[in-house]
Amino acid sequence: METIFYNVTMKSLRFGRQFELTEDLANEMIRDEIELDNITYSTIITCAKRCFKFDKAVQWFERMYKTGLMPDEVTYSAVLDVYAKLGKVEEVLSLYERGRATGWKPDPITFSVLGKMFGEAGDYDGIRYVLQEMRSLGVQPNLVVYNTLLEAMGKAGKPGLARNLFEEMVESGLKPNEKTLTALVKIYGKARWARDALELWERMRLNGWPTDFILYNTLLNMCADLGLVEEAERLFYDMKQSDNCRPDSWSYTAMLNIYGSDGNVEKAMELFEESSTLGVQLNVMGCTCLIQCLGKAGRIDDLVRVFSLAVERGVEPDDRLCGCLLSVVSLCKDNEDVEKVLSCLQKANPKLVAFVKILEGGSTDFDMIKEEFRGVISETAVEARRPFCNCLIDICRNRNLHEKAHELLYLGTLYGLYPSLHHKTADEWSLDVRSLSVGAAHTALEEWMKTLSRIVKRDEALPELFFAQTVRRESWLLCSNSGGSGVLVAIPEPIGCCGIEYL
Repeated sequence: METIFYNVTMKSLRFGRQFELTEDLANEMIRDEIELDNITYSTIITCAKRCFKFDKAVQWFERMYKTGLMPDEVTYSAVLDVYAKLGKVEEVLSLYERGRATGWKPDPITFSVLGKMFGEAGDYDGIRYVLQEMRSLGVQPNLVVYNTLLEAMGKAGKPGLARNLFEEMVESGLKPNEKTLTALVKIYGKARWARDALELWERMRLNGWPTDFILYNTLLNMCADLGLVEEAERLFYDMKQSDNCRPDSWSYTAMLNIYGSDGNVEKAMELFEESSTLGVQLNVMGCTCLIQCLGKAGRIDDLVRVFSLAVERGVEPDDRLCGCLLSVVSLCKDNEDVEKVLSCLQKANPKLVAFVKILEGGSTDFDMIKEEFRGVISETAVEARRPFCNCLIDICRNRNLHEKAHELLYLGTLYGLYPSLHHKTADEWSLDVRSLSVGAAHTALEEWMKTLSRIVKRDEALPELFFAQTVRRESWLLCSNSGGSGVLVAIPEPIGCCGIEYL
């Protein structure tokens, strides 16, 4: 009776996620020599799992095993999940096989745990193992298992197998839910299987399968990634006609991204005005997409108005938006437009604007530029540092500040913003400018050729091959060293416009 009393109390504490108190009671039972049965250990272990104390769960499970108690289905599933979350794949498989040897029959929850573990690791063979085990044991997957396995297939990069698994699920009589369909759309989008994704959408409409904001927005984002403008417009129209899934901020952001990528400024602005009229709050990503579109079209006054309205309505500019404004500055030819964009950037990142002014100053020395550049970059999100540097180099080149452009490229390389820019072996020297903007790529190529010219003048040994890789596949600078007699340089037009001379 005492054991039962403790078990009931522990279950109440587990419901309240009070692991410390649960463990205190367990230690009290051990001290008072009250028997801990299977239910006691199972409750302790599952309580530790719910409280994300995975090490404690493993500790109590190992203690349970030493007492000779055999875990039940709940305990096995809980510990398998704990091992999986800790990334202990070998322990998971060992425990699974050990449990199977004792006659334990895994339930769908167990296979869901295994599928998720292999999916996180992108282990396709592991996913196949889960499917084979279920079939051999005659375990019918439920919707949770199918959803988990579909997500695993996506992480393993197996869209064809994900499609087959989905068809198997539908044929078994299970009706997909929003999570199922969202997982499949993401897989198709990542694989660029636009036709399959749109066919799935038609099936959803015909069968009346459930939809939600996440599913709609996932489809819209897929259309944005693949440049499917008309299909996105139909989806967006369907959302407007829906009773439960009217377009939200992320829906408008996806459409602004689509129109912006397509260069359709008029439709992008119409969408912005529509969202304002309907009271849909534009988020910072949507604001960035629209500003980028307006900047490329040279509609600076509209850009300033959109930015001002967005800030008034609570949008807080992030580094990506600041990078977008900085990119527009690099595109502006008129000084008046430059000042308008910089006035917007001043509200978002005054330190960045101050650095642009320093670059434009004629007498600034390198040490000052280095110090200020380091200050700007250190306060910038990691993913935005290289775009910032690219835009700053472009600004310098557009203002004929070529020396400062070269200094910025050097600093960017020094601070690790261009880790794969140069590659040098005994047989090959290469330059990879695919992560650079046009101005930064020109600067890097000029720097590379100057270095090469100096090496040739010093009569140093040269490798057999030189090449510079740009964004366009046909834009390659090929150089070959023939018997040490010299260097032959072939420069296609897209690169030749840099003004590089033959050696």
